[in-house]
Amino acid sequence: MILQTIIETFPDIQILEREPLSKYTNTKTGGPADYLAFPKTVEQASQLLDWANQQEMPLTVVGNASNLIVRDGGIRGLTVILTKMKEIQVTGNQVVAEAGAALIQTTEVAYQACLTGIEFAAGIPGSVGGAVFMNAGAYGGEISEVVSEAKILTRQGQIRTLTNHELDFGYRHSSIQDYDDIVLSATFNLKSGDAEKIRSRMDELNRLRASKQPLEYPSCGSVFKRPTGYFTGKLIHESGLQGFQIGGAQVSQKHAGFIINVGGATATDYLNVIHHVQNTVFEKFGVHLQTEVRIIGEK
Repeated sequence: MILQTIIETFPDIQILEREPLSKYTNTKTGGPADYLAFPKTVEQASQLLDWANQQEMPLTVVGNASNLIVRDGGIRGLTVILTKMKEIQVTGNQVVAEAGAALIQTTEVAYQACLTGIEFAAGIPGSVGGAVFMNAGAYGGEISEVVSEAKILTRQGQIRTLTNHELDFGYRHSSIQDYDDIVLSATFNLKSGDAEKIRSRMDELNRLRASKQPLEYPSCGSVFKRPTGYFTGKLIHESGLQGFQIGGAQVSQKHAGFIINVGGATATDYLNVIHHVQNTVFEKFGVHLQTEVRIIGEK
């Protein structure tokens, strides 16, 4: 009955019921979403939020579900995936990308326009919205260094534009996390550069990533934040945890900061491995590893 109502209310939006989120997460794990919607425009995303608010139905945005673990119980209410909101435009030295655009694709568009400054993100598998939400970074660069502003949708249904200062970026943090706002698009301020040098740097970073990270397996990327004064991978390695496995979830032998799905893993397997790693590292070094990956959903 509710599904029919949503479909009739939003005939131009793809809506699925009891859809396994394991089909969309990078870990290939996660329970079902009660209702899963794929808006294609800012207007559709705003309309979905307004409707959910009117129905007093929880609404969860998962971006492209890359740096995410959805518990096996799934997500109640309405879940929104923004991957159909993926337009990227270049104006002068600015690249404006919608939240669902792949960060990798955004770096390619910048390269094609001979714009430099975002090469560090060439291999980050997340979406633009997720990258702004968590201030994604790699190889010495962070999103905070290149984003001038972001358009967001507040939970009250207001569309606002936040400056870099208002986004209050920190290590794997932005103000969007504090208020649970929804990123709609981001503007990147870049500089004119030499196409050959830009391509060379992107290729170099992608080679480094492929040589050091277990890209051949499903994973949520780097699981833990870097504790001050330590290297996460080194702590995990020196705790003898590489290769540790519960069910189908394993601490990668190639990169200790990754937990990979070697086959048939559940979200519960992932979480159990995470907890074991946290407990072991704390017992050995007195360091509490905080998760970088976002964990949502019901048990």
